[in-house]
Amino acid sequence: MKHLTRLALGLAGALALALPAAAQTKWNLPAAYPADNFHTENLSAFAKEVADATGGKLQITVHPNASLFKAPEIKRAVQTGQAQIGEVLISIHENEDPIFGLDVVPFLATSYDQAWKLYQAQKPAFEKKLGSQGLMLLFAVPWGPQGIYAKKDLNTIEDMKGLRWRAYNAGTARIAELTGMQSVTIQAAELPQALATGVVNSFMSSGSTGYDSKVWETLTHFYDTQAWLPKNITFVNKAAFDALDKPTQEAILKAAKTAEERGWKVSKEKTAWYLEQLKAKGMKVQAPSPELAAGFRKVGEQLTADWLKKAGADGQAVVDAYKKSIGTN
Repeated sequence: MKHLTRLALGLAGALALALPAAAQTKWNLPAAYPADNFHTENLSAFAKEVADATGGKLQITVHPNASLFKAPEIKRAVQTGQAQIGEVLISIHENEDPIFGLDVVPFLATSYDQAWKLYQAQKPAFEKKLGSQGLMLLFAVPWGPQGIYAKKDLNTIEDMKGLRWRAYNAGTARIAELTGMQSVTIQAAELPQALATGVVNSFMSSGSTGYDSKVWETLTHFYDTQAWLPKNITFVNKAAFDALDKPTQEAILKAAKTAEERGWKVSKEKTAWYLEQLKAKGMKVQAPSPELAAGFRKVGEQLTADWLKKAGADGQAVVDAYKKSIGTN
């Protein structure tokens, strides 16, 4: 009798141990940037907070540096359920919808305060478009202000003619077109190789991308034009989210809010640090000349006109809401 009781207790214990494992949900989160990039570190912290809040019920595995899907493939992978959640630089999908490219219009939003207000103006349109694609926006985090990397002095916009320019979205490709540069499409994970082999010899990005790519090994100059602050957005497959119980959904939304707040704070804090690192590695980090800045403002005006033409009345409404929020309407 005692033997049967022990056996029954043993079976009950084994069943209890098996139940949480059976109830555990595992999600994959593909990301395009290195594990030690601040965006990826923020995603890892988000995943840990979700796991802690759900008692391990939902486990999110972050796959950095385009190791699971290449950057342009991530959004589609989440839409089709190949991954449940993902992060992308949203402007690479501008060809799907102009709203995805508004934050890379040069000189529209050039500070963290302006970038936040632009995000608030874009957010309803983001949510509507993503919702129509079976996705749900969780949070957005900006890169630092964008500057120009090159291997020579750039005193005017004409000095850029003929450079092999890394493009990663419609806006950066259009800059090449307007300034007489040769446009080459290169995503972040491929940039170090492209620089090392001379496929590109100039590009526009933040200090963090330059640091991640060890840009000082091939290029010499960084012009701090502060042209725009592009955003990465993290989104979830809506069907996968809806399949979760309410407490798990609430844990994700709470962790997403925290990740957004932390991401904006860290991005701002690290901007100066990255530029100091570029200087320490021997790069010439400087403000653009008045002539170069004026040339870029002219390019910005053309890109704004291009964007408004594509976006129509809906796009104009977003820009108007943004300009009203910064007091320039």
